[in-house]
Amino acid sequence: MSALTLLVIQLAILALLWIFVLVAVSVMRSDLFGVRVRREATTARSRQAREPKPPKAPKPPKPGRTGRSNPSTLVVVEGNLTGTKLPLSGAPISAGRNADNSLVLDDDYVSGRHARFFAEDGRWYVEDLGSTNGTHVGANRITSPTPLTVGASVRLGKTVVEVRR
Repeated sequence: MSALTLLVIQLAILALLWIFVLVAVSVMRSDLFGVRVRREATTARSRQAREPKPPKAPKPPKPGRTGRSNPSTLVVVEGNLTGTKLPLSGAPISAGRNADNSLVLDDDYVSGRHARFFAEDGRWYVEDLGSTNGTHVGANRITSPTPLTVGASVRLGKTVVEVRR
């Protein structure tokens, strides 16, 4: 083989190697940061409708509403933090992978800010915060704030949290 042929083969292999590296980095980036979604050009009215509303300040539970149906503890029953207990004291509890959450979950199927547990009118609710894989109460995927009862299980990725009294 001539020297020119060997040089062309070496350059082709080098180019293929760089293409492989760039594809691998692109896949790792999309796994770490997610896929970017392009927003369409919209009118100001529809843009305002899509902007997230600030969360309402939770109301303190009404006196006299404590009973058998009011939960007082969140317990992780499946996942990396099995056995972890969080008291439901009235302050909202956020769950996700970000370090600023009340319940930090080391779970690849959980979003950075996945779900929020909050009290309103003496009842506890769970709300999905736009997570990729969704939040499930029992077997149902929730799309709006859902009231919780004692014994309800909430699935966040591979982690299951149970509401207890």
